[in-house]
Amino acid sequence: MTEADRVPAGINPSVPSVARMYDYYLGGRDNFASDREAAEKMIEIGRQMGNDARQIALANRGFLGRAVRMLAEAGVRQFIDIGAGLPTQDNVHQVARRHGPGSRVVYVDNDPIVLVHARALLARDLDVIALAGDLKDPDAILDDPQVAEHLDLSQPYAVLLVAVLHFIPDDSEARRIVERVRERLRPGGYLVLSHLYAGNATDNDAAASQQVYSSTAPGGLARRGFDEIAGYFDGLDLLGPGIVPVADWAPDASADGSYDLIRPGIVAGVGRVRGS
Repeated sequence: MTEADRVPAGINPSVPSVARMYDYYLGGRDNFASDREAAEKMIEIGRQMGNDARQIALANRGFLGRAVRMLAEAGVRQFIDIGAGLPTQDNVHQVARRHGPGSRVVYVDNDPIVLVHARALLARDLDVIALAGDLKDPDAILDDPQVAEHLDLSQPYAVLLVAVLHFIPDDSEARRIVERVRERLRPGGYLVLSHLYAGNATDNDAAASQQVYSSTAPGGLARRGFDEIAGYFDGLDLLGPGIVPVADWAPDASADGSYDLIRPGIVAGVGRVRGS
């Protein structure tokens, strides 16, 4: 089967996709030549900054699995993964149910090809649904009748914003999105978030990354500083080591550890809403 045979209706394979580029970083096969070309450019930019984009993507995926496992073991049974990306190994619903039987998951993405793959994979799974949704309007996602039917939002749930918020280039808009998500969380609910971190990246590095992603995400890519990312957790109790590089985040990691926050990469944290 050629690449052309694998293209769902309405998909332009000549335009790279954020989700398919990430799939390529992870070693997946659900990507096209345009995605691989764009991803290789990002890999080269990463090399110039002393990083490996593939390793960072895998580390980000590892963080997601550890965070979901921790929450499932803590009794969380409801997860909303916004910007879920293409299905791969150890998806949120698989990790959650392994450690928390009966867990229910809502996957949300605005990429049509993600929804095609997710719905095909989950067609017979009554505990998991995949919906079209826009991160810029979290209320529309949380008020979607299908979400209300699938989850009980009067009870604690976790919202996952994993490696997605940096595709919102406007700082004030990104803060507004996360503030609204926090406001909608119930006491005992959780925010799981990872974000591209500026570190000591130069303006040239940032411009090069912007250029690569300008055709895949409106406005491109935003590397943010530590204080900006930490502000997304305002009012929440940070768990584990706090906000650290994704490779270092683990439930039992020390908050007093020495973490490399100089080099660019992805940092992550898990915050809990105070209350029962």
